[in-house]
Amino acid sequence: METFLLKAAQLVLALMILVIIHEFGHYFFARIFKIRVNRFYLFFNPNFSLVKYIPARGELLFFSNDDAKAWRTVKIGKPCPPIDGKPTWRDTVYGIGWLPLGGYCQIDGMVDETTNSSQLSAEPKPWEFRSRPAWQRLLVMVGGVLFNFIGAIIIYAGISFTWGERVVPLQNISEGMDFTETIRQIGLRNGDIILKVNDMEVDPASTGDMWEMVQDGSRITVLRNHADTLTFTMTQPVLEQLMAENQRFMAMRLPVIVKDVQGGKGAAEAGILPGDRIVAVNSDTVPSLSEFVPLLANYKDTIPTMSILRNNQLMRIPVAVDSDGKIGILLTTNAYDIYDFKEVQYGFFASIPHGWTLAVDQLTTYASSLKMLFTKSGAQSVGGFGTLGSLFPTSWNWYAFWNIAALLSIILAFMNFLPIPALDGGYILFLVWEVITRRRVPDKFLERANTVGMALLFLLLVYANINDIYRLIIK
Repeated sequence: METFLLKAAQLVLALMILVIIHEFGHYFFARIFKIRVNRFYLFFNPNFSLVKYIPARGELLFFSNDDAKAWRTVKIGKPCPPIDGKPTWRDTVYGIGWLPLGGYCQIDGMVDETTNSSQLSAEPKPWEFRSRPAWQRLLVMVGGVLFNFIGAIIIYAGISFTWGERVVPLQNISEGMDFTETIRQIGLRNGDIILKVNDMEVDPASTGDMWEMVQDGSRITVLRNHADTLTFTMTQPVLEQLMAENQRFMAMRLPVIVKDVQGGKGAAEAGILPGDRIVAVNSDTVPSLSEFVPLLANYKDTIPTMSILRNNQLMRIPVAVDSDGKIGILLTTNAYDIYDFKEVQYGFFASIPHGWTLAVDQLTTYASSLKMLFTKSGAQSVGGFGTLGSLFPTSWNWYAFWNIAALLSIILAFMNFLPIPALDGGYILFLVWEVITRRRVPDKFLERANTVGMALLFLLLVYANINDIYRLIIK
């Protein structure tokens, strides 16, 4: 129970920080363009709020309902009545709701989950959202996504400055690297270990972005099969193709090491234990995860013999593979648990561009992984609050907390950018349409689209959390 509460506390704290950052992005641009903001809330407040601050009345209310009847009211400063036609921060009611499913920034004159089109039937006022040109309204809606991404950059920069970074020197990656098909055209092979580029040893802290190092005519020296040292030259056609693909052309290979075993599945019944390393399936060797996962798909509903290394002893064990190509194991995917690493420290100014690099890399990785959602196993892996909570460690660790918070900020930015009604991306899509066609989307249509979008998001939320419950029960 203590572990559950600790994980839940970390998740709630992270979401509170990220929701405030996201909503402040909308608030920031609304204030720049002198648009009135009616409410700024952390969490939702159907029927009542936990805390509510009303600057116009100079009051702080605790446990108040929508009629402003409160369990306790505290006077804070002097009342500051709104000035008609001149929006200020005092026009906004700031509060904390009781339903921890996000937050909202209620912008005057905007159709959203708090305001329908019938409430906007009066003549538009100068301070309303709908009175502003499309480009200003577009920036207001982009603000939440933008601030979440900027927040991730700042968090990563802070982590780099405070704790530095763990990096694995390429020479320590015993299984070598996986290379894209494009760069393999110059002669590289999966499993090669990069030693030098242009006779200079590769800095392990820069391996996430090799573009500054690899140019036309660059000489890449590798160790192959832990025996032969070979040198290959980057060609202009290959470099141009790599730049067109705009993705990492190499990735660290990890050995197939079992982290955990799921009861009732093929691995558990065969006696596989955490710490075992799978090195072959029948006669097919599997030096890395990138080869093992697709290889299992070839053995669905069969019982191949797997070669296992346990305490430096080789064992051959028949293991049943199910119809999804799985044997019921969780694999070790953290390189720092496998390879020797070193700490790299960053000064204040060096930490900022490094934070940018980490945020962009995380965003790219997350975006590319979403294609798995359209597969059967990907849909089954969708999780809710339980899955998010499981990301956090069982003991309080600020380094881990901020790393996960930065990841969640990237996820929140990306998901909100999706062109789904009720999300920021839906509004952005409609506003881009307006900018291009000079035709505004009717408020009634926005209202209906928001209703459909909210229903879809609610169903997705229910499905994700049912998945969590199902996995908890079957485990």
